[in-house]
Amino acid sequence: MIEFGTGGWRAVIGDGFTKVNVQLLSSALADMLLGKQEAAREICIGYDRRFLSDIAARWAAEAIAAKGVRCHMIDREAPTPLIMFAVKELNVPYGMAVTASHNPAVYNGVKVFTQGGRDALQSVTDEIMEWIGRLSDSDIPAMEYDEGLAAGVIDEINPLNDYIDSIMAMVDMDTIRKKRLKIALDPMYGVSQTSLRTILMTARCDVLVIHDRHDTLFGGRLPAPNSKTLASLSTFVTENKCHFGIATDGDADRLGVIDDRGAFLHPNQLLVLLYYYLSEYKGWRGAAVRNISTTHLLDRVAEAYGEKCYEVPVGFKHISSKMEQTDALIGGESSGGLTVRGHIHGKDGIYAAVLLTEMVAVTGKSIAELYREILARFGEAFTADAEFLIKPSDKQALAELLFEDKALPDFGGMPGVKQVSYLDGCKVYFENGGWATARFSGTEPLLRIGSEMPAQQQADEAVARFKALVGSRFEML
Repeated sequence: MIEFGTGGWRAVIGDGFTKVNVQLLSSALADMLLGKQEAAREICIGYDRRFLSDIAARWAAEAIAAKGVRCHMIDREAPTPLIMFAVKELNVPYGMAVTASHNPAVYNGVKVFTQGGRDALQSVTDEIMEWIGRLSDSDIPAMEYDEGLAAGVIDEINPLNDYIDSIMAMVDMDTIRKKRLKIALDPMYGVSQTSLRTILMTARCDVLVIHDRHDTLFGGRLPAPNSKTLASLSTFVTENKCHFGIATDGDADRLGVIDDRGAFLHPNQLLVLLYYYLSEYKGWRGAAVRNISTTHLLDRVAEAYGEKCYEVPVGFKHISSKMEQTDALIGGESSGGLTVRGHIHGKDGIYAAVLLTEMVAVTGKSIAELYREILARFGEAFTADAEFLIKPSDKQALAELLFEDKALPDFGGMPGVKQVSYLDGCKVYFENGGWATARFSGTEPLLRIGSEMPAQQQADEAVARFKALVGSRFEML
């Protein structure tokens, strides 16, 4: 019942996400740690606002403490990037965040981090699975949480101030203070409000907050910042004449932005904007890293500054790993996650939001003006996408069709195919610089199709061709 995807283990509450499975995973992680004689016997645990997250974090601590491994428990709901920051600052071998990130409210899960505050690589999660295989339900001892506190094997910590201070030290707070920006904030009923609002108000921004109450159903919405879920934020920004609006997903590692006109800023645009700002206005240098589903406009901007853009599979662990290898300046993905050199090794929607605020303050230009500046220099790129809920019984056959038999749509009449990659799913590169992808989601039972082309009609057509190939053979839910 436990299976790690691109963003940790996620499962439906009461089905796969149960006390037994949480403690099975936690006990296996403790055993794995104890098997590494040189490692400190400590783990940091945090949790978000989802249903059962706080209780499940205690379940995890009880199982880990019973093995004699010390648990540093963050004593209140916390953004995932704050938990990663704590793992880094405490210099512990592993960390855990009880969260299902942007998944629907019926899900919960666990993200595992390694030393330095990094997303666990597949080699690490594969090793955890091996240790899980050695255990059974009867092999999971547990120590009562209060007993663990009394014994000192569990201690409660609050790294919030240190995390906030670390972000403020990396941005130009003085310039932001002078601009007196009005910003709308939508935490999407998640965990970003305290951290982000504190930083922005310290910078003398006028912060107007919506959807901030604790609601484990996320207001009936998917807690993922996209053009559909941020319609109310768009209206709020224009009605209140805000400079822009910021939204973060359920655990605050992803960012969504609404500009002053009420238009949704695609994460592809955000990534390009921040890289351009850091390169053009701050004079920073370094490569960029993106996944296979993220805009190639980033490549063109990097090339203009004499830098390279590296392509990696989907999953932020691949981005952070490549950033470390290449000392890259920025890394990001089309789903809204990004990070910048010098911060944590994972995505952070809170830091990205503050950096965006600095960008508007320093340049004196609106987000829309800055993006037009980029397009005038580097040209435009048009995107299209689609996703399908797939039957579990069809997944294997669909994988065989696309990734083993390597069936491709008929692209007749479109720009010629330059090459095809199976690094992660299937990605078709066209002669005109465009591309199209088809891959399974690593967090939900979905097939995702996407394209980027020099013209919108071409992007729409590429997606339509992939949909026709798949839809002609499989019934999508």
